[in-house]
Amino acid sequence: MISWKLVQKAKCILEKERGAVRKPWGGRIAICLIYPNSYHVGMSNLGFQTVYQLLNAEDDVVCERAFLPGPEELQEYRNSQTPLFSLESQKPLSDFDILAFSVSFENDFINILTQLELARIPLERRLREEGHPLVIAGGVAVFLNPEPLSEFFDLFVLGEGEEVIGEFLEVYRETFTRKGPIEKDDFLKRLSAVDGIYVPKFYRVTYAEDGKVEAMEPEPGFPQRVKRRWIQEMDRFPARSTLFTPDTEFKEMALVEVNRGCPRGCRFCAACFVYHPFRSRTLPLLESLSETSLLKEPRVGLAGTAVSDYPHLLSLCQSILSHRGGISIASLRIDAITHPLIQCLREGGNQTVAIAPEAGSERLRKVLRKGYTEDEILKAVSAIIENGLSQIKCYFLIGLPTETEDDVRAIILLAKRIRHQILSIRKGLKERWRLILSVHPFIPKPATPFQWVPLEEVGILKRKLKVIQGGIKGEKGMEMIHDLPKWAYIQALLSRGDRRVGKILMAAYRCQGDWGKALRETSINPDFYVYRRRDLDEIFPWDFIDHGMPKERLKEEYLKAMKEAEIKINEQ
Repeated sequence: MISWKLVQKAKCILEKERGAVRKPWGGRIAICLIYPNSYHVGMSNLGFQTVYQLLNAEDDVVCERAFLPGPEELQEYRNSQTPLFSLESQKPLSDFDILAFSVSFENDFINILTQLELARIPLERRLREEGHPLVIAGGVAVFLNPEPLSEFFDLFVLGEGEEVIGEFLEVYRETFTRKGPIEKDDFLKRLSAVDGIYVPKFYRVTYAEDGKVEAMEPEPGFPQRVKRRWIQEMDRFPARSTLFTPDTEFKEMALVEVNRGCPRGCRFCAACFVYHPFRSRTLPLLESLSETSLLKEPRVGLAGTAVSDYPHLLSLCQSILSHRGGISIASLRIDAITHPLIQCLREGGNQTVAIAPEAGSERLRKVLRKGYTEDEILKAVSAIIENGLSQIKCYFLIGLPTETEDDVRAIILLAKRIRHQILSIRKGLKERWRLILSVHPFIPKPATPFQWVPLEEVGILKRKLKVIQGGIKGEKGMEMIHDLPKWAYIQALLSRGDRRVGKILMAAYRCQGDWGKALRETSINPDFYVYRRRDLDEIFPWDFIDHGMPKERLKEEYLKAMKEAEIKINEQ
């Protein structure tokens, strides 16, 4: 039984779209690409769109999409007992050969279980039978650390998926076009020979008496470490928006990916290390992609982990302007801000520029390896305001390693100096301006130099947020936005956990998202993963992944940071 109301909702969504691919199923490999959040969020994700495009470029593949239903739709699914279906053909997910999840954020992990339950697929892989679809996952959240999800997925794609997709499909074709029955385990064994494919059931984890990971051993014939994949020649795989809908964060904008990785090496930044090395697409290709994109939408959003470090950024922006296109860039490096670049952004329709000082004090910025001086920050602010932009967004982190009360108050002082700089330049002008402080708890991430440090306690993070809020209260034109520290706790738990954390995730799902109740009801201590400083020689749950950056090098950076902060770390 399928709800007519839900089918009509899907058809209404499709009517608003441009670029959706519709293929007949006959004889094709049927893949449902699933985003574990709303349609609005999923369709704002360029990686999701890129995979959709690549899969549908294969003649023998039909790839459709599914998303997390909104609260009203979710209730309708359950009341009508409708199985979760795909957007394009409204076929139940259980009819597909492969369910491929694109996972960007740890806080979406629980939504994966909701989608599997709605699709009537057993949540745990051990309970699935031969007739069930293969359930796989990729995306940055899982190639940082897939272990908390390891009991729910048949396999993970670790790293950048563009090259893996073709190799995965080759193995699939070779396996399932042969005569005779094929068992899933045989197929998974063949797949595990592909670099970047991790099949968790073939790896055994043991734990020491103190709860730490003692060892992770593969079955005979499987690699000790799984190499994450990365693209060496970025021009081989252009990444741009191919699906257009008014219901995204980027309405009337086409995204074009400029680069991946980052040359800066900021010690807190996962994107810098897991997307290493820094790679950019060529200017002629980006100009061509931008020109084509402007045939679809009036603005081009330049995306990437380090757009400001693209050596031809000004030329690219000028090229977009020459085709009468608007320009959008998520944030700019402070030392990349120049008068000509800001002029381009203003001519391209921007009124806001985002910068990321990250910390209020110069001392703490050096610890982060983001050593901008206050003068450099104020100089960048001047360039922004002098060229007529009216809004600046500043990103800050709290709870950073070695952070003191003075460092927290330094955020207030720096914000006030920025405000003063704005007022001194705009003196006599009546146009409104805004300074937005976007303050977020620091979450230590796998595969970074700060993977050894704990999350700061939620109560302390709350107090620091109140200090900043109180410090800017009454400052005209200035406001603050922030994440809730309790969600930072959950994200830290899921990003740094081992396989046992999957039990907590299952409990949270059964408690309908009530994490507090789930944490109380499980026997596993979540603080062990969140608040504990890791030993220097500790085995991490994600150490089996070869991220392309030696752990010893990360350790050296960590120790160097602590030395710079004049804090001695004892070898353990």
